[in-house]
Amino acid sequence: MTPSDADEAHAQDDDRAPPRRRARRDVLEIGRGNGRNGDRRSGGRGAEHARDLDEDRDDDQDEGDDRSRRGGNRGRDRDDDRRSERRDEAPRRDDRRKRDASDDDGDDQDDRKDGDRGDKKAADKDKKGEDAKGGQKGDDGEDESQKRRKSRRPLIITIAVAAAVLLIGFFVYYYFSHKGKAETDDAYTDGYVVAVAPRVSGQVVSLDVVDNQFVHKGDPLIHIDPRPFTYSRDQARGNLDALKAQIQQQKLGVEIAKKNFPAALQLAQANLLSAKANLTLQESNNRRQINLPKQATTQQEVDTTQAGQQQAEASVAQAQARVTQAEPVQQNIGQSQQQVDQLQGQAEQAQAQLDNAELNLEFTVVRAAQDGWVTRRNVDAGNYVTSGTQIMSLVTPDLWVTANYKETELDGMVQGATATISIDAYPNLKLTGHVDSIQKGSGSKFSAFPAENATGNFVKIVQRVPVKIVIDSGLDPKIPVPLGLSCEPTVILK
Repeated sequence: MTPSDADEAHAQDDDRAPPRRRARRDVLEIGRGNGRNGDRRSGGRGAEHARDLDEDRDDDQDEGDDRSRRGGNRGRDRDDDRRSERRDEAPRRDDRRKRDASDDDGDDQDDRKDGDRGDKKAADKDKKGEDAKGGQKGDDGEDESQKRRKSRRPLIITIAVAAAVLLIGFFVYYYFSHKGKAETDDAYTDGYVVAVAPRVSGQVVSLDVVDNQFVHKGDPLIHIDPRPFTYSRDQARGNLDALKAQIQQQKLGVEIAKKNFPAALQLAQANLLSAKANLTLQESNNRRQINLPKQATTQQEVDTTQAGQQQAEASVAQAQARVTQAEPVQQNIGQSQQQVDQLQGQAEQAQAQLDNAELNLEFTVVRAAQDGWVTRRNVDAGNYVTSGTQIMSLVTPDLWVTANYKETELDGMVQGATATISIDAYPNLKLTGHVDSIQKGSGSKFSAFPAENATGNFVKIVQRVPVKIVIDSGLDPKIPVPLGLSCEPTVILK
């Protein structure tokens, strides 16, 4: 590297130096220039001026040290950086002096060396002073930081002790406030939901309710066209009337039979007696003709008496048959009574058909089965509804809470245990109740697809059991509590 390149590099380094350092350099250069011109005193004055600048810089550094003591470690870092900069500056200053010395003549070189020695002594003095001050300032900063740490130590200890006490107090409060209690957030309000469906099919002619309307038991909900059912009722009533007339007629026949059949038996018996008497007469006449001498009678008379006897015997047999036919008097009367009973059975069927027709006619008006609120209405006037199809639901006023507790929380939970309930929708509504019953099976047992633990790999899962909690008090009639609201019941275990 040529001297000119070195001078240029040193000039660039000097340009990057701080302003105060550049001022000191200029003063030194002025002093050296005067020395080369033969004025040693000027060179001495330049050195003195440089020392004055060093003293001013020391004063500024003292003020910076005060600020560094307030800043702590940050001030010490800045002092270390300044010391390292001074150390780096000393070799550069020596190099500049050497270059200047090589260009001067012999006399001027002596004067400049004296000035340089003075400057070097001043620089060494300044460096020693700065090192002493830096060490003193570092010690003071360390002492100050230790004092601040010591002053903060009681506050930190106090905060730590207070935090520990609060944490212990929280755990103690949580333990005693939850001891003997079972809480769960897997709970919902529940109640009865009555499905409303028509019992007959037909077209809806009028709708008597609106959504979420409260109705009482027996209030009409919808009206179905009643005309087809009126025709069926009238037809069933006509059939019943016709059968009743036949029954009356048959009953009269029974009364007549009760008189006719005994009289017919008596008539047959009388005819039998008459036929027997005639037979006896004919037999006597026939014997008389047979016993007469042939001269006293004729063959014609004998034949006539024999024929008369035979005819009398036939009459007796005929009369005997009529008596036999007329003898089952009670059976004949019972047969007539049986016909009456048959007609009465048909009349009862007709009465049932009439009752069914009247019932269907009554079913054309769909009424509320219980008190409740109309929900999920899916029917309107003009719709055709079929029998058994759900058209709306009724939510009854009965309300309770179904809480799904873990199986590990059931120990001590008995029927009648006191419970407090908070509903998420109404935080200010505090309810009290009691355990009504515990379901005899977990929720998974009654699911659509219960678990089959006997197949595959088994993983134990904590099961949940539904618990019915009846609300005793706390409900506000002005606040609606729909079914399915999330709540958090707390049961006092026994």
